[in-house]
Amino acid sequence: MPAMATLASRYARGGDMATRLIWMWLLLPCMAQATEIAGSVSLSTGGRVLLAQESAQAVVYFRPEKRVAPAVPATAFEMRTRGKEFEPRTLVVPVGATVRFPNSDPILHNVFSAVGRNAFDLGLYGRGEGRAQVFAQPGLVRVYCNVHHQMFGYILVLDTPYVARPDAQGRYRLELPRDMSGELLVWHPRAPLWRQRLRISGAAVADAKIELNRPLLPPHNNKFGKPYESHAAHGY
Repeated sequence: MPAMATLASRYARGGDMATRLIWMWLLLPCMAQATEIAGSVSLSTGGRVLLAQESAQAVVYFRPEKRVAPAVPATAFEMRTRGKEFEPRTLVVPVGATVRFPNSDPILHNVFSAVGRNAFDLGLYGRGEGRAQVFAQPGLVRVYCNVHHQMFGYILVLDTPYVARPDAQGRYRLELPRDMSGELLVWHPRAPLWRQRLRISGAAVADAKIELNRPLLPPHNNKFGKPYESHAAHGY
């Protein structure tokens, strides 16, 4: 189990700003008498086991019965448009966080989400511009571009500070206080939510096996609820 000093050292070494924000988010909750949940996330589809590195798109988080509010960084998170894709494809933020959507493409984009309490519409904007949105409610935000049907991304807005992403071997580790009851959840964009009730009195192991049964490109309409039109004729 990594000691808090080790976690602090990792945060101090930094890396890019997104990495520093994630470490800061994990370090802020009170971790006295900490323990851990560790395990692996394995994926399959049609009975075929996928490579462990495919699990990197998953998000593992623990939601305690007595809610612990996550800290909200002062610096905005980012989901960038580049090469007609969202980078990163999946972004995890605490409830109340701000996310910027810079446009790095030499074309127009219109980032939006049409469903749920975090629905938004940033309008058309060009290269070098970046617009922002505050996500005040927990939940999954499916992000699209109103110009390009093939563009999609996910923002998972969480009301818990206990969150991890599996590594290239599909392994994860969550550090949290002892004597805590709650639910361990694993989210993946192509599968139903995996969940398991746990009582944490010491180090625990929880492995998740998930069957992918949803398409890579989620079916969706434009922000007006209508099918997309082709923009190939005018260079979009």
